[in-house]
This record gives sequence, C-alpha cells and structure tokens, in this order.
Amino acid sequence: MIETRGGTLEAQARPRPSDAEAARIWDVAATVLDPEVPVLTIEDLGVLRSAEIVDGRAHVTITPTYSGCPAMGAIRDDVVSALDAAGYPEPQVELVLSPAWTTDWMSAAGKRKLEEYGIAPPSGLTPVRRTGPTRLALSVRCPQCGSLDTRETSRFGSTSCKALYACNACQEPFDYFKVL
Repeated sequence: MIETRGGTLEAQARPRPSDAEAARIWDVAATVLDPEVPVLTIEDLGVLRSAEIVDGRAHVTITPTYSGCPAMGAIRDDVVSALDAAGYPEPQVELVLSPAWTTDWMSAAGKRKLEEYGIAPPSGLTPVRRTGPTRLALSVRCPQCGSLDTRETSRFGSTSCKALYACNACQEPFDYFKVL
C-alpha cells in the first residue's frame, strides 16, 4: 500500500459501484471524453468518482483535475447528455473538490493513451509529505522518440495541468502531464 496525497494507492483504484443500476450509470458516464484531451475518458483520468441512484435519479460525482479547470462545465454537460440519452431523465452531476484530484487516480490505460496521443504521461506518485532527502527532478521520456534527453521549456503547457517540454534528440516539443 502506497500513501499518496489522495489517500492510499489501493484505495484509489477504480471505485466502480457494485449495484447493477449504479454500475450501468457508471458505464454510461465513463464514456464521456475529456474535452481538452479527447483520447481520454473521464474514467481514464480518474475524474469520475462515483455513480449511484439518489431519490430515483442518476447521480454522478466528478472531481476536477484542479479547482479552476475550465473543462468541468463541458464535462458536466456531456455526462448529463450521455445519461439522458441512456434513459436517465434529469440526472444530477455533482462536482466535489475533496479529496483533491491527483494523477495517481489516472488509469494505466489512460497513461498509455496519453503517450500514444503524443503527451508524456505523469511519472511517479504524489507523495503525502516530503521528508528526507531532496527530491530529484527525473527526466521525462519523449513520447515521440522515447529519449530521456528532454528539457522543460515552460512550467505550463496547453493547459495548466501540463508542462511544455522539448526533446533534445528529435527536437520535437511535447506536453507533459504533470504529477499533481
């Protein structure tokens, strides 16, 4: 068991509901794509946190990748549309900020999809507290050629959760999904 900012790594595994109807709601919501990285679903990102029936209506909980994420309105609307189309009238989508989202919640499939799309996935786990030796910045592998000879060119890339990197080997720029 690994301690992370979002709890234990084991506890953050896909929190899929066991109830059949809740699982169906989860499956519908899990098809919604991230509007900023359209190869990832909100399930891949770990943004989809729960699905259940509350007062006879579908209820889905989502957590933004950061509190000011501009995509959350579009994600909410897309979840509502998907659930409505699947026969769940007037679904509720709740945005929760606690616990804060962490890249530890991203699925392995999501990280593979990021790399195939040309974005370097987050590497490592988010620590609970930093004690002991100073953390070292590790190299970020280029998603184009695989080289570790890369450099950060800007702490912020195309979105706030990504940094802009360049590869010294193939000379290609790329986004790196930061460990949060």
